[in-house]
Amino acid sequence: MQRSKGTHSLKNSPKALRRKASAITIDEVAAHAGVSAMTVSRVINGHAGVREANRERVMRSVLELDYRPNLAASALAAAQHTCIALIYTNPSSSYLRELLVGALRGSTRSAAQLVIATWDELGAQARREAARQLAGTVAGVILPPPLCESKDIVDVFVDAGTPVVSIASSHFSDRVSCVRIDDRQASHEMVSHLIAHGHTRIGYITGDPNQTASAHRWQGYRDALADAGIGYDDTLVQPGYFTYRSGLEAAERLLTLPQPPSAVFASNDDMASAVVSVAHRRGLEVPGDLSVVGFDDTSASTMVWPELTTIHQPVADMADTAIDILLREIRRPAASARGIVNHVLPHQLVTRASVSRPLPDL
Repeated sequence: MQRSKGTHSLKNSPKALRRKASAITIDEVAAHAGVSAMTVSRVINGHAGVREANRERVMRSVLELDYRPNLAASALAAAQHTCIALIYTNPSSSYLRELLVGALRGSTRSAAQLVIATWDELGAQARREAARQLAGTVAGVILPPPLCESKDIVDVFVDAGTPVVSIASSHFSDRVSCVRIDDRQASHEMVSHLIAHGHTRIGYITGDPNQTASAHRWQGYRDALADAGIGYDDTLVQPGYFTYRSGLEAAERLLTLPQPPSAVFASNDDMASAVVSVAHRRGLEVPGDLSVVGFDDTSASTMVWPELTTIHQPVADMADTAIDILLREIRRPAASARGIVNHVLPHQLVTRASVSRPLPDL
């Protein structure tokens, strides 16, 4: 009898009770409360959209059964049920690197599963089909440029009811949320910086004409010239496509003009790096003979000599913020109104060694 009592005492020890409590499953709590396991999960995780009567029943069952949820398992379950896709076709490896750093940081912090897809090799029809398939398998999508400018792709996700956040574009800001900087103001500040150093003949290399940011940066260039009373000269504006090769071609055209510019503003760092390369090949010193500035502040801006003065676009922070905005939309109560967010992050003009005053006219 004493052995039996001892055994009974062991079974009811605090350690044994903890084991018993930890063995209670969410399904048992749901059965006890007369609700679904999903309802129990929503109550435990503090989500809205649960009737108060059901909430009280769940909490009463949790107390009576001494249910203790495994928080690590809950986080994993949340990640498995919140799958976000980041889709890219961006040709700039330095831009992509920053984008991935921010997206991974945001998804790790928020216990969301991140799926990364590249559509570089897909044609227009194949991309639409890939979008339709993805819309049925993920909870939300992040679209960086240039995909965020594609009406066909945006339409697929919006029509399917899949939340979308675009990065660096407000082109469809009436339909999807976006995270961006003020490209027009940033470009204005950069041109004003060159003008303050005495430059009046400033070459400009545009970005991809299919991207909204390109138009805004070009307009900022024009605004700054006008504000300084400098006439616009279209021979000083050459097309680019945010690629290094397009920067090489544009730089060749600018630096072989009868009266070449004393400074060149390329609308991303890859193209600005190409300008430095062409200048060196032609025997020009940067910044002694030619000042060169870029945009984005990616790793490309510090991998050339001299390092580039540029606009810091917080690409990693933009991707991180996009995750937050997307998760708020995904997890909002079903009865609440859908919110479109147009979030503008601050930019910064970063001065380095690629700008000096122009040489005096001889």
